[in-house]
Amino acid sequence: MYLTGNKRITLSIDYKTPPQGNDFKGRYSFISLGCPKNTVDSERMMGLLKLDGYELIADPEQSDFVVVNTCGFIEQAREESFGAIDEMLELKKAGKTKGVIVTGCLAERQKEQLLEERPDIDSLIGVFGREEITKIADRLLGDQAEQRNVFQPAPIRALPDQDRLQITPKHFAYLKISEGCDRLCTFCAIPKMRGKHATKPIEEVLAEAQQLADQGVRELIIVAQDTTYYGIDLYGEPRLAELLTKLNEVKGLEWIRLMYFYPMYIDDNLLEVIARSEKILPYIDMPLQHAENVMLKRMSRRVTAELAEKQIRRMRELIPNLVLRTTFITGFPGETEAQFQELIDFTKRHHFERMGVFTYSHEPDTPAARMDGHLSDEIKEDRRSRLMAVQQQIMFDYNESCVGKTMEVIIDQPVPDQPGAWMGRSFGDAPDVDAVVFVTQTEAELFPGALVPCEIVTFQDYDLIAVAVGDPR
Repeated sequence: MYLTGNKRITLSIDYKTPPQGNDFKGRYSFISLGCPKNTVDSERMMGLLKLDGYELIADPEQSDFVVVNTCGFIEQAREESFGAIDEMLELKKAGKTKGVIVTGCLAERQKEQLLEERPDIDSLIGVFGREEITKIADRLLGDQAEQRNVFQPAPIRALPDQDRLQITPKHFAYLKISEGCDRLCTFCAIPKMRGKHATKPIEEVLAEAQQLADQGVRELIIVAQDTTYYGIDLYGEPRLAELLTKLNEVKGLEWIRLMYFYPMYIDDNLLEVIARSEKILPYIDMPLQHAENVMLKRMSRRVTAELAEKQIRRMRELIPNLVLRTTFITGFPGETEAQFQELIDFTKRHHFERMGVFTYSHEPDTPAARMDGHLSDEIKEDRRSRLMAVQQQIMFDYNESCVGKTMEVIIDQPVPDQPGAWMGRSFGDAPDVDAVVFVTQTEAELFPGALVPCEIVTFQDYDLIAVAVGDPR
């Protein structure tokens, strides 16, 4: 079972060598919540369980135990995590599963509250205790309950992520190049949950990328809390450009997508590497959060609106056909109508092809929670709606500019109940967060993971409609 956002997807895992005989230890189900970094952690834990003789099944009512990998980032995510935990605890109470193991960011952030309010949780594993998952499962099924908590300090180097059991579609995967964050944004609790920035060595990243490519991954999505900070703690300088140059040489990969850029440490060398690389897509996700200097200072972003504008202009100058994605927060404490209008004007000037807008979430253990000037939910939602209305027209204009063009599309899945129709993505669309391309009216034999040239014939809201005009590969 795979949970992402508000969607629950049942997985059918195809084991080439399923556990048998003396190697078989038991069956489990898995619920994964939260961001792509958490997805990587989930896949690592499932990979360890598989290597140790445990079999993943979709139905928790048929499992010996359930693992819930939680998100603790904002209130809505915590509520979703609590709901999943409670649902599994009800199954345990009804005798339909033996145990419930809770892992991840919520476990790290609220361990005392979780065990106090939900004493039926069998084991609690912090973010950096994930490598102990098989020992915890062994103790649970062996009725050894003497150790319920596994919490490890944040590592100096990012944990390894090889030997994962992939829960994304086989043709794309997330690759985490670092852990934690040295940014102390006043609205964010991630450093408290995931520690300081820890770079994964280049050779380890390359080994993981090659392993994923050997398993059939064609699109590699680079993730971290702060991607452009890569290498500073380990090598004494940013090394993202070097890493990307070497990733471009990994055999089997077709697309490399870049997520979670921070406006600092972006230079011409990095942008030129992206522009000239064969496999790195002209797509950058750079969350800015705001575009007015007083707000940026209150957020402790350590970036000015002027620097962000300079970086955006340089990106577009050096990277042809760039699709730029960002995210903004509306209703941060103290935000005035005039400051919000500056954010509107900034958005209109820069025509972001992709954007996410979130209302400020009050997080009790963050500096922003202690600030004055908190706004009502009505104001936060109104400003979000107004900013999204501006962005909607920008998106429609961009989609209209795509009509008549031919672009390569990666096919994700067939459209349910519509024979011959498929859902895919262009180079400008990351999974789950961006739009899709519907490929219709084609006689080409498409399949998940196929890369096929398509002519864009029209658009419907945020999504493109296309026809395959060449053979898939």
